[in-house]
Amino acid sequence: MRILPQFSYWERETFLNDIDVAIIGGGIVGLNAAITIKDKEPDWKVCIIERGALPAGASTKNAGFACFGSVSEILEDIQTMGEEACFNLIKRRCDGLKRLRERVGDSNMDFKSLGGYEVFKEDDKLMYQQCIDAVPRLNERLLTLLGLENTYQSVDHKLSDFGFSGFNHMIWNQWEGQINPGKMMKTLMDIAQQLGVIFLNGLTIKNIFDSGESMVSLQTEEAGYISVKKVLVATNGFARRLLPLLDVRPARNQVVVTHPVKGISFEACFHYDRGYYYWRNIDGRILLGGGRNQFPNTENTDDGNTTEEVLDMLKAFIEDKITPGIPADVDISWAGILGLGPVKAPIIEQVSPNVTVSVRMGGMGVALGSLAGEEGAIKLIENC
Repeated sequence: MRILPQFSYWERETFLNDIDVAIIGGGIVGLNAAITIKDKEPDWKVCIIERGALPAGASTKNAGFACFGSVSEILEDIQTMGEEACFNLIKRRCDGLKRLRERVGDSNMDFKSLGGYEVFKEDDKLMYQQCIDAVPRLNERLLTLLGLENTYQSVDHKLSDFGFSGFNHMIWNQWEGQINPGKMMKTLMDIAQQLGVIFLNGLTIKNIFDSGESMVSLQTEEAGYISVKKVLVATNGFARRLLPLLDVRPARNQVVVTHPVKGISFEACFHYDRGYYYWRNIDGRILLGGGRNQFPNTENTDDGNTTEEVLDMLKAFIEDKITPGIPADVDISWAGILGLGPVKAPIIEQVSPNVTVSVRMGGMGVALGSLAGEEGAIKLIENC
């Protein structure tokens, strides 16, 4: 029989008793939810429960792209969810990025508005033609919807500036930006702590028992049960571990960062193959992530370990396409877990009398996380 560690009287009184809201998941969604609740209900005791030393999903493991979609991604989304729903989602992404910048501050997360490029190979001729044909229509919609002028532009003439190999066409999104996710998350954590949010790291929630009465019982893996009044689940790709009926599935995105590379001649963000590949320059190194669409049998998982086959593929992509003829040895690698579904719109709803969810960011957590956290918090407050 496993003996669980016992909390002291002081620990129970200070950290675990009389919790008004427990937020499961300490990523960008959970932090923004906690900040929103404390802004609106400053006397409430709000606790973020996170199983990792740092957020275990993707909030500190993403590439730091402050984007709302490349042309090929948007066209694919239109096919999946319809044009109106797609553009409503784009507006939410842009609103979320605006809210993030307001809350965190550009300097606190190294926000840079350097634009983003989508590149196409010769084999992508049909996809490129569909994209370039759609640019006038997309630009018109984005101008009407968001006031963004000339969002997408053909810039084939700039391809030679970057030293890439094998790409024939390029479309620029002038409104895309990039951030430092670590600094972003630290600032959000600092704001939450200043508001009195309690952090419980290293606790894994196994089950949520909501009888509909005044308290919810959270079963932890490490320390028995904790009773709270309300729960917000903000675990994104891990949500079905707690709520199996949610229409969200995990997907693993693996990332590599090279040692410093001499002669890098690009600073913006780059997308390829409907956003499944993405790269940028960070501190004179190349960050490349993605390629999970090439491994559907292994990457639809919430296992956060990297795999040799994906890392080898990413390394080969760097050597063949991004820095041809220039050595680019990999220094660091990791994996982040996304929350996906049949459409990319998030799930923000009350799932039982005392439990609300804000999950399924669709690979756009940087863009959607602030808004999704706020909306989940407001829904929880309204149901009190």
